[in-house]
Amino acid sequence: MRFGLFGKPETRKGGDAKAEAKALAERLKAQVRELLGLPEAAAIAVNEIICADPACPGNETVILVMKPGEKTRAYKLQMAMAEVTAEALAEALRS
Repeated sequence: MRFGLFGKPETRKGGDAKAEAKALAERLKAQVRELLGLPEAAAIAVNEIICADPACPGNETVILVMKPGEKTRAYKLQMAMAEVTAEALAEALRS
């Protein structure tokens, strides 16, 4: 018996979509590490969320940079992970 605790089966990401999202996140993490010159000890999290604010365009990419002994820094891009360009990423990291 399946209870569907995590949404309807047709709305869940399949294996291919999950693999693609993971590959995109890993690519963005590598770019963030390079652009910011981060050491290996720094942790980077990249997630795509649906923005609840009516002013948002929909999907948003959120990047968290966590360096030991420092406050976590958050960077947001008003686009899906698949839409993030190198230029958009560099611009977001400057802010």
